[in-house]
Amino acid sequence: MELEYKAFWAIKELIMDSKVAGKKILFQLNELGEFRLSAYDSARIYKEKTKKWHDKRILPKEFVPGDKVLLFNSRMKIFSRKLKSRRSGPFTVTKVNKFGSVELVNDKVDEFKVNGQRLKVYHEGATVRDVEETLLTPLPS
Repeated sequence: MELEYKAFWAIKELIMDSKVAGKKILFQLNELGEFRLSAYDSARIYKEKTKKWHDKRILPKEFVPGDKVLLFNSRMKIFSRKLKSRRSGPFTVTKVNKFGSVELVNDKVDEFKVNGQRLKVYHEGATVRDVEETLLTPLPS
């Protein structure tokens, strides 16, 4: 009789604890959902700030007919970068179309269209800045 009472008491205690445990688990699940939503918000805010920062530093490229440009060749993956430059040219701009496409002509008078984002202005005759030599002398004591 005493053994049955202890077994009944243990079962009763487990059932009461299961109700409390169930409430605790539901509370933890709600907290986890709130944490996930705040993580989504934080990620969205981070992405927006990063995009603003990046967009602020993009310089618009404007070409006019007669400009000399270098063309980025993205298909030069066979050769090592050390051996060959990925930019070819210079080419001359003949026409700038809407939405960034540019018509180029090379030395052999072959005309073709490319995306303006693949171009870089070529400064003909540009040299490296003159280096100024300054001698450092010890201060008089």
